[in-house]
Amino acid sequence: MSAGVGPTLHLTVGLPGTGKTTWARDFAARHRLLRLTPDEWMNPLFGASDVDGSRDVLEGRMIWTAVQVLRGGSSVVLDFGCWSAEERWSLRAIAAAVGAAFRLESFSVPEPERRRRADERFRAAPHTTFAMSDADHDRYLALFTPPTADEVAGTPFPAPPVGHATWTAWADSRWPALGDMGAGDPLPPSPTVP
Repeated sequence: MSAGVGPTLHLTVGLPGTGKTTWARDFAARHRLLRLTPDEWMNPLFGASDVDGSRDVLEGRMIWTAVQVLRGGSSVVLDFGCWSAEERWSLRAIAAAVGAAFRLESFSVPEPERRRRADERFRAAPHTTFAMSDADHDRYLALFTPPTADEVAGTPFPAPPVGHATWTAWADSRWPALGDMGAGDPLPPSPTVP
């Protein structure tokens, strides 16, 4: 269990080089929690950050695993980055749907320092990450939406994206391999929006 009451889904948010994985490793070790970090699986399995959507499939199975851990009464750390608000709201909804608490752990550093750290990590431990060009860093920065004050405060859920009845339904469409939750054990619907 983590510090707090009951099982908790801890989600790290931020760009490469902001300290997410360092924090996640330390926190998980101190509290004896399962930590799931896609980069640590993608490199050994595929030798790349993504291959034909395989990262989305892997993340889906990691979320599925996190749900099983939460249902078992333990906490878990998803060290994902989660660059969009939709991803973050849907993971919060998944935690709520299985009766777990949710903690968003957001990380940022000044942009030149972030890039320096990401580059240094690749030089020091290339098996744990991927090379990133300046163009990659520019693209990542453009894609990232920092958490809002509402997200950090855990305010009530906004309506799910158009075309999705619930946030968990959106998650099912976002992460392949999450959907059926395995062997007839579907994910309960997310809390309704007031």
